[in-house]
Parts: sequence; structure tokens; C-alpha cells
Amino acid sequence: MTRGDTRLIELIDDAARQLNEAGVVFGHGTTNAFDEAAWLVLWRLGLALDTPLDGPESVADLPVNAAQREQVAAVLRERIDTRKPAAYLTHEAWLQGVPFYVDERCIVPRSLIAELMAHPEYGGGFDPWLNEHTTRVLDLCTGNGSLAVLAAMVYPDVTVDAADISPDALAVARINVDRHALQHRIRLIESDGLASLPERYDLILCNPPYVNAGSMAALPAEFCAEPVLALAGGDDGMDFVRPLLRDAPAHLTPDGVLVLEIGHERTHFESAFPTLEAIWLETSAGADQVLLLTHDALAAWQAHPTRP
Repeated sequence: MTRGDTRLIELIDDAARQLNEAGVVFGHGTTNAFDEAAWLVLWRLGLALDTPLDGPESVADLPVNAAQREQVAAVLRERIDTRKPAAYLTHEAWLQGVPFYVDERCIVPRSLIAELMAHPEYGGGFDPWLNEHTTRVLDLCTGNGSLAVLAAMVYPDVTVDAADISPDALAVARINVDRHALQHRIRLIESDGLASLPERYDLILCNPPYVNAGSMAALPAEFCAEPVLALAGGDDGMDFVRPLLRDAPAHLTPDGVLVLEIGHERTHFESAFPTLEAIWLETSAGADQVLLLTHDALAAWQAHPTRP
């Protein structure tokens, strides 16, 4: 180190302190100030996000000069002043270890469905409902296309339709499909729910807008930076889910299943659909945020939606 340099780990620790003192909110790829600080500092310095900060290969003592510190200070000021998620500043997010481009045209990808695909050891995921005939997959509300890309990676024999009502989000999804060279297996479709999708699918994945009105009103600024269209689910969070479940049987094969993520809205879901036979899937966040619905369960509910 030369006079005036700072150790990398000291810079990260100071950045974490600033983030904590500013009261920023995490949840878009990190859960604490140190991890977010490391992300921003490493990115700003052009270092890989998996650069080791401890252990025998640690670069924690890497010298950082004054010019580099000012670059880091600038991105920290932007993070604190704008409250934009870090992913919008770096234009990159990671889901199950896979990198994706992201910007303000779509929400920052985060999904327990991705976890279930990548780590079926959580209660078996939904693989037990799939078989050799599972060839057509739909990622509905695809956003930046991350679930569609992961599905194509995890299930190499399937083709995937990735649908969204937002042409802006689909433009971001196109970047990610091209980035991972999956143009031949993923088709992007602009659709309001299932309206423009005439086909039947063996597997439908959906992480829809499900945040209820009360929760929307209380969202921190970081979440308010994301497109409202991708978050707001109406009074009880079920505005998108109701027509989806109504129309889903006509878009599933006889053995097909719908995997639906609803965050913390299980109470509202069960109140809205009290007779629907749902299978709740175990995830790292518990067993009340992702559910599976078979074609038969949806058809039976559709025939008798209010039967006790």
C-alpha cells in the first residue's frame, strides 16, 4: 500500500456503516448492510462479486486509492439519496447463482419458485408432478425472464413461453434470453394474463402481482422504485390470481400443474378460494408462500367454487 490508500475491507465496512446509518432497506438480493456494501464496492471497483474477503485467497487487504474511493462514494450517495435497489444501479441481479440484467422496467428478480427448481430437496419441490411428458412450460408474469431462463436450464428437454403484459419488461427479458443463448427454447409473448396464450401447458409457473393494498401503502422506498404493475394485487392481493385460476384449466394439459407464488398472502388466498384444493410446497421461507394446483383440482373448484 502507498500513503493515502485504504484497505478494501475497511472501505466495505465504512460503506456498510453509511448504509445502516442512512436506514436503507434491503431485500433485493441482500439482507444486510455488509453484503450490500460489498456488492456495491466490488462492482464499482470492477471486481467479481464472489471475490473472497476472507480465507487464504482473501483480497481484503487490497489497496484502494483516493480516486477509487470517490467512485465508491458516488454510488453510495446514489443508493442512499434515491433509495433505488442496488440492482438498478449495477444493472445486474443474481437468482440461484445465475446472473441477469435488470433495470427499472421490471422488478428485481426474487422468487421461491426459482429455489424450488434449483433445490428440489426442499420438500421435493414440484418435480414429483412432472414426468417425461412435461415438455411445454409457461412462465407467466415473466418480468426480466429469469424464471423462464432457469426453467430452460433445469429442464433441458422443455420449451418455454415467457409472457408478460409489459412490453418494457419483455424487452429486458429479451436481453436475458439472448445473454444465456436460449432464443431457440424460450419464446417471449405479450399477454394480459392468459388472454393471448391459446396453447396448453404441462407446467405453468407464476409469480404474479400479489401485494395487498394495505401492504402496498406501507412499502419502503426501495420497493416503491419498482413498477407498481408488477407488485400491486388489489385490496386482498388476489386481483390477478382470480382470473388466472378461472382460466387456468383451459391452459393446462390433463396432467398439468400450476405453481403459484403469493408471498405472505396465504390468508387472503384461502379466504378468496376456500374450497380450492391447494398443495403448499416447503421452501426455505416455510410452507405458506408457494402452492401447487393440479388441473383436476382447478377443474373441480371451477365446477363448484363455493361448495363446502
